[in-house]
Amino acid sequence: MEKLKVQIGVSSDHFGAFALNCDGIYGAGNTVEECKENLLEGLHLYISSTKDLPEILKGEYEIEYHFDVQSILRYYSDVFTKPALERLTGINQKQLHHYATGLKKPRPEQRKKIETALHKLGTELLTIQL
Repeated sequence: MEKLKVQIGVSSDHFGAFALNCDGIYGAGNTVEECKENLLEGLHLYISSTKDLPEILKGEYEIEYHFDVQSILRYYSDVFTKPALERLTGINQKQLHHYATGLKKPRPEQRKKIETALHKLGTELLTIQL
């Protein structure tokens, strides 16, 4: 199965998305959910109106979303407090604020710490039974 890789980013007033490995696929919205919905609408329109589809869209594919650090921190800002993110990642709150606002870009090691912490939390949550 092919993977359509989609980059999601944040600006001052909305989220935008584009396919990294297939030209012509775009979306935007006030929230990440709206952005994804808009991208899917655009993707369906693209598929139905294009005669010569790129190889990746000819068979089965899945969408893999990619975020930069600023976008993921802004997306989850109403879910995770800065103290909670500090506990999860080991990165101080002031630094996390700088990343979320785009004042600073994290080094690769810091990006990996954030990604690892979020994946660890997700794995732990998947093991919970209620």
